[in-house]
Amino acid sequence: MLDRIDKLILLHLQRDASLSLHQLSELVHLSSTPCWRRVQRLEQEGYIRARVAILEPEKLNVGVTVFVAIRTTQHNDQWMKKLCSIVEEIPEIVEFYRMSGDTDYLMRVVVPDVNGYDRIYKRLVSSLDFAGVSSSFAMEQIKYTTALPLDYV
Repeated sequence: MLDRIDKLILLHLQRDASLSLHQLSELVHLSSTPCWRRVQRLEQEGYIRARVAILEPEKLNVGVTVFVAIRTTQHNDQWMKKLCSIVEEIPEIVEFYRMSGDTDYLMRVVVPDVNGYDRIYKRLVSSLDFAGVSSSFAMEQIKYTTALPLDYV
């Protein structure tokens, strides 16, 4: 179980993983050593998976987000492994999920423009047989966060 201070540490690190130990300690009202021990424990126990920088897509010329819904008639391990292998090789695919319901797989793809997505699409459909591929371009990002809710632990 996480206590109130653990949750505060996670809250602040989710917002800004570049906080110094001194800054984090002040925010959670602990001295540096106990705060550092808690951060280490949270990492060892897997609560903190990684500390990363969140980059600005527009600055990197990948400001177009495409959600790609894939349907297949191939529900076997070999086909899935091949799809996963292809997805791993395409850096523009930044999220990939196996789904329930009418869509078998869902991807989030970031590209500079429609032509950039068309290259990804052609690469996918030339590699595997799909029952259907449906693409939706995001018109506006209304909410985006990497912060997870902490009220359930």
